[in-house]
Amino acid sequence: MIILSIETSCDETAVAIVEAKGGTGRPSFKMLGNALLSQVDIHKKYGGVFPTIAKREHSKNLVPLLVESLKEAGIYEKGKREKRKGEREKAKGESMKEIEKILEREPELLKTFLKVVPKVKVPQIDAIAVTYGPGLEPALWVGINFAKALSLLWQKPLIPANHMEGHILSVLKTDKIEKREKRKDERKIKFPAVALLVSGGHTELVLIKDWQKYKVLGETRDDAVGEAFDKSARMLGLTYPGGPEISKLAEMARLEKLPKKFKLPRPMLGSPNAEFSFSGLKTSVLYLIKKIGKLTLKDKKIIAREFEDAVTEVLFKKTIAVLEKTRAKTLIIGGGVVANREIRR
Repeated sequence: MIILSIETSCDETAVAIVEAKGGTGRPSFKMLGNALLSQVDIHKKYGGVFPTIAKREHSKNLVPLLVESLKEAGIYEKGKREKRKGEREKAKGESMKEIEKILEREPELLKTFLKVVPKVKVPQIDAIAVTYGPGLEPALWVGINFAKALSLLWQKPLIPANHMEGHILSVLKTDKIEKREKRKDERKIKFPAVALLVSGGHTELVLIKDWQKYKVLGETRDDAVGEAFDKSARMLGLTYPGGPEISKLAEMARLEKLPKKFKLPRPMLGSPNAEFSFSGLKTSVLYLIKKIGKLTLKDKKIIAREFEDAVTEVLFKKTIAVLEKTRAKTLIIGGGVVANREIRR
């Protein structure tokens, strides 16, 4: 099955062509075409994602990225103009009117869509998938409406995709498996499995009894891990996105073997449940900075390492407790914060 996939949940616009095989018994996914544009540089001056700007950028980027991904997958072809008469012409006209209504709140997207997409020959895809949530509502609606318009024009079924389930299933992508993974069964998921999902807006521990059978065991009561990283980085005077900047300083502190002279709390570490809270940790960083006064680069490195250590310890110990309680056979980690070297380690 070939799926055209659309993602606009936050500050990245992405369109991909994915080949799915194996059914639910041994699912695997291969990327045939992938086009992505990040808005990080645009949002930097605001210190975070500005929803209306994210929406605007998605509207500008979706059609060019669609064309790029189709070309990369080798399924882009310009359609030939046909002389349509009678019922076919009427049906085509009705479809275009409906598309104009779907995209009426996205005038820039509508203009580009009408100029480019009707001239593209219907590609060899089986379905269109689009992120419907969770995410920034204005950003999500741009992608959803774009997918609806494509589905109507190309007469392809539309599949709503959950952002967090996407993080879980991302581990099944098989086109660029690391060389060190020699055994064929290393990517086979054994159930029950547990997923630790850590991203800018979410922190969750999920029990997976089988594919599409999920139970959220615990989530954050306030700030997600990514939020805590970004907000703490802002207090330290670091640029957005703050997570990578904190990680750089923390790694320097470890390499330079700087003293651990500050101590931050490990929120909810001793609680018997699988829930998280990072708002208090962020507040502790604020109070520590106020107590120190003017920060040197050395101070920033030490605070960054202590903050990263605190987050990692909470994630690690909570996950271990859940693995033991559920007797899970597989651990999956997903979400943008998984790029953090210390958490991965």
